[in-house]
Amino acid sequence: MDFFRVKREALVGFVRRRLDDAAGQEAEDIVQDVFLGLLDRADPTIPIRDLAAFCYRALTNKIVDFYRSRKMILPLNEELPGGEEDPPLQIVRRETLEEVFAALDALSPDEKAVILETELEGRSFKDLAGEWGIPVGTLLARKSRGLEKIRKQLAARINPE
Repeated sequence: MDFFRVKREALVGFVRRRLDDAAGQEAEDIVQDVFLGLLDRADPTIPIRDLAAFCYRALTNKIVDFYRSRKMILPLNEELPGGEEDPPLQIVRRETLEEVFAALDALSPDEKAVILETELEGRSFKDLAGEWGIPVGTLLARKSRGLEKIRKQLAARINPE
């Protein structure tokens, strides 16, 4: 298609600006996926009114999919790559936070409490052990079990089998 031949660099640049590491090959792959998707449409006889708008929307969707597939490593309490104004990244960040808090809510009260106190409140295991009357080793085990449950739950959402 002439459109992709003429606009390929602009499309790749659009994707690169929205990827955190500006990975050239990732951007190229995303643009190629959109191009192949366009060729493999369910009904190619239906014309696309605005090919450029269609492509940019498809690229935005692919970028969101890219971040969703990597969401376990996205920073939750920092500004995301690409800036806060980038709507696809805002969506991914919000969905990631919702999934993390849903996973936290699924934990036992003991596991949840130790994770919240150590991770969000910054409290030490020694302080918690003294305050709660529970050995440090028990608190460490609860946190470890809780974090493993969260990892498994988030991994299952990202890669459902």
